[in-house]
Amino acid sequence: MIEQEVLAPASETDTLRQQLLQAQRLSSVGELASSVAHEFNNILTTIINYAKMGMRGQTPASQTQAFEKILRGGQRASAIVNSMLGFARNTTSNREQTDVVHLVEEVLILTEKDLSKHRIQIEKRFHGRPTATVVAGQIEQILVNLIINARQAMPDGGRLRLEVRDNPVGDMVEIKVADTGSGIAPENLRQIFEPFFTTKLPDEYGHGGTGLGLSVCRQIIEQHHGRIRVESVVGKGSTFIVKLPKRPSDDRIVG
Repeated sequence: MIEQEVLAPASETDTLRQQLLQAQRLSSVGELASSVAHEFNNILTTIINYAKMGMRGQTPASQTQAFEKILRGGQRASAIVNSMLGFARNTTSNREQTDVVHLVEEVLILTEKDLSKHRIQIEKRFHGRPTATVVAGQIEQILVNLIINARQAMPDGGRLRLEVRDNPVGDMVEIKVADTGSGIAPENLRQIFEPFFTTKLPDEYGHGGTGLGLSVCRQIIEQHHGRIRVESVVGKGSTFIVKLPKRPSDDRIVG
């Protein structure tokens, strides 16, 4: 019997790739939903309390203070909503010259409350404002995935370091996401970017890792003509290094 490999048409492959990217993006949003909802509740409580204070205010100064707190709370809520919607809906495939530090800051709007809840300190090391030619939503997807993975590797709390710098070798921008978590066993390092490979055990609800997050990250980075690698020591933590091209390429990214 002769076996013949049947390949899907290019258009069908592109469609499946887009669906995979969107599914993984929405999975990341789901990971953050509980913390975002909790933060919204805190913001609304603050706004309500200061609105009552403003109504009872005996002096213009106390009323102004209350209104300023309400304004800041509303602006914070607006920033969270815009970041969440932009992240969930962003399916553009257009690459643009983008401030990479700004992308990291946008992702932190979504993730910092979740990190704080899990007693994780954030250390930011931004060396200037490097720019890269990228699909912004896809790079945000990578960052969210790496940050969630880092948080899950530190169940008892720890430190997360986010670093952005120019890398003159190859005219690239370098992003580092480093944690002080459990680390990755040497025998697993070569497999972690393979589809459906996961080291995450099911939680109390029976939910474990899908094994798609890092695979999708690698796919996106390769489409950008970039690179990703990991350094890890068991018991001390892991560092993921992403390198993205500063200059545009003629290739179009699908996804």
